[in-house]
Amino acid sequence: MSSLPILYSFRRCPYAMRARLALLVSGQGVALREVVLRDKPDALRQASAKATVPVLVLPDGQVIDQSIDIMRWALGRADPEGWLMRDDAGLIAANDGPFKMHLDRTKYPDRHGSDPVVHRGAALDWLHVLDRRLHMSAQLCGAARGLADMAIFPFIRQFAAIDPAWFEAQPLPHLRRWLDIHLHSPLFAAAMLRVPPWREGDAPVIFPPAAAKENIA
Repeated sequence: MSSLPILYSFRRCPYAMRARLALLVSGQGVALREVVLRDKPDALRQASAKATVPVLVLPDGQVIDQSIDIMRWALGRADPEGWLMRDDAGLIAANDGPFKMHLDRTKYPDRHGSDPVVHRGAALDWLHVLDRRLHMSAQLCGAARGLADMAIFPFIRQFAAIDPAWFEAQPLPHLRRWLDIHLHSPLFAAAMLRVPPWREGDAPVIFPPAAAKENIA
């Protein structure tokens, strides 16, 4: 167990979600440390100056503290579904940059001093881009799920949950179909494993559990 990488994670964080999704599909085991963001453990702060999840600490002491890099590291070790072949760096950058900025300012207007209606409208423009793309294929880079889908899906989930009735009313049929497929997938269910917050001295929680590897299609 001590030879396993350590993953600092938070169940509802979209960045941490996508890291867990890639670890799951690759079959790469980690010692999962669930973090309470308002009470971050000192071990997380010592591992990474950014002190935000996810952070992966490898057995040799190397630290990977960007979620997309954790995804690529895991898939570089094992990629049974060929996710790395279905990548789109530009699409992921648009998600992580402009869209995430508008998402935050829609979801947390008081924190940002923003007009949520303006930012929701700007975010919607990009969702239409995704919807048009998903009109052409079942997933963002073809017929099967891949890295682009799993890197972006958690953020679309978060945006849709801000105002579900509003989201359902938008003319985004292909995006909603795609989102629904991933929300109800065994892979996502396994990624959303509930574990108690980690404290120094706790026994390791191995992720993914052995049972989760048997059915994540």
